[in-house]
Amino acid sequence: MDFIIERNKMSLKQTIEGDIKSAMLERRKDDLKALRAIKSMILLAETEKGHEGVLSEDAEMKLLMKAVKQRRDSAQIYKEQSREDLYSNEMAEVAVIEKYLPQQLSEDEIKGEVAKIIEQVGATGPQDMGKVMGAATKALAGKADGKTISGVVKQLLINS
Repeated sequence: MDFIIERNKMSLKQTIEGDIKSAMLERRKDDLKALRAIKSMILLAETEKGHEGVLSEDAEMKLLMKAVKQRRDSAQIYKEQSREDLYSNEMAEVAVIEKYLPQQLSEDEIKGEVAKIIEQVGATGPQDMGKVMGAATKALAGKADGKTISGVVKQLLINS
């Protein structure tokens, strides 16, 4: 059974809590592990010093992107060390977490968006990388990971 995500009506935390109950009832251990990890990250973020309690949607997306990045980095290390069992566990968690993120853009879509941003900020070459990256990461937050954005920005600035 797929997760039912009604983001307009419930916070991410409420959605995750409901999905944890479903995963427990259906005995989906891999999903349960990923969902509990997300809930833990949310609770930690909500109780951080200087935080008012409830996370904004933007903060929730950043948390999810961070969780995906951590798992992908770990999966890459496991793959390099020929630990297929651990690699597959990490990638299974990535798949669960990505269900809560907006649809990720393809590389061609990212190139189109970055080209518009380069034009908007008036970037002329690689020396403007920081200026373009700042605008691009804000514009594409939750829709693409930073590593991909960085590669596209670098490629487009070198070719301009």
